[in-house]
Amino acid sequence: MEDLVKSAISSSASTQSASTAFQDEEIKICVIGVGGGGNNTLSRLKQLGVKGAKLFALNSDVKHLSIVSQGITKILIGKSITRGLGCGGYPEVGRKCAEVDRKAIEEAVSGAHLVFICAGMGGGTGTGAAPVVAQIAKEQGAIVIAMVSFPFALERARLMRAEEGIANLREYSDSVIILDNNRLVELVPNLPMNQAFLVADEILAKAIDGLVFTITQPSLVNIDFADVKAVMSAGDVGMIAVGTGKGINKVEETVESVKNNRLLDVDFAGAKGAIIHIAGGADLTLGDAIRAGELITDEMDPHASVKWGARIVPDYQGKLEVTAIVTGVSSPQITGRGHSHPKAAQKEKGLSDIEML
Repeated sequence: MEDLVKSAISSSASTQSASTAFQDEEIKICVIGVGGGGNNTLSRLKQLGVKGAKLFALNSDVKHLSIVSQGITKILIGKSITRGLGCGGYPEVGRKCAEVDRKAIEEAVSGAHLVFICAGMGGGTGTGAAPVVAQIAKEQGAIVIAMVSFPFALERARLMRAEEGIANLREYSDSVIILDNNRLVELVPNLPMNQAFLVADEILAKAIDGLVFTITQPSLVNIDFADVKAVMSAGDVGMIAVGTGKGINKVEETVESVKNNRLLDVDFAGAKGAIIHIAGGADLTLGDAIRAGELITDEMDPHASVKWGARIVPDYQGKLEVTAIVTGVSSPQITGRGHSHPKAAQKEKGLSDIEML
């Protein structure tokens, strides 16, 4: 067995340098940031140097679009409606802005196999326009994954609008991954506000970056497009968690960090699917990667669809980082598909947001 291992290692260099005449169909991946929150996530993704995805920033606010990072395609929507001044927090205006410029959105996602939509729920542009973007992408045959943030509990009117926006997104998205801002208060209560929001942007960006990398770039263990499609196509509501660990107990430390740093109040028990991305240094072993995946998924549905990928990051020596996207979960914050929220029912009877608070 020792000779077999030595032979495999010694021949790896020549194997890695060999080129193949066969290439898979190029997978077109689009990441679309809708509204202020989505634009911020996109800028962070650009800073991470994501490769293999086309980045688009959509907004009704031309001022916010102007600060989006260079190298991102910017699309101003609804200029004839808002004159580039934003939606004023009204999702209906955001929806109309997207509908008016539907053709520009169609051109952006044309031919896409996988579309990520990033947005903050509860405001105007993100809440109203993101479902329209999801609908257009789905009509073009793409797998649509929405990654959105949920407002703070004190933002009462925004909470109701956020739930309505998420319900609309779920109609057209294969999976809706939610980050709850209220969990930020628990995870990083002493960070300045702008840095706390950067944490959420970082988690979203790392999840997208990890998925795009393992789909489009050579990795230790790849996640291909078919894997993502299998897990996400029936995922519905999901969550993201990121964890890190170092030293002798890095696997256990990382998994504990993943399970405690979830940005949505959910239970892993009974989850229907997961995509697990593992990053480590040159010392990352197959045993460590498998062990991390087993510990994360041990409470999920026994028939859950689980896919995992791993890559080596040069400066991660002695360190392990795991990003877990878990789908098919339930949460007390999120209403079920087709179920209206009590406040939404009150609104239908003509009560204003202020009367409902």
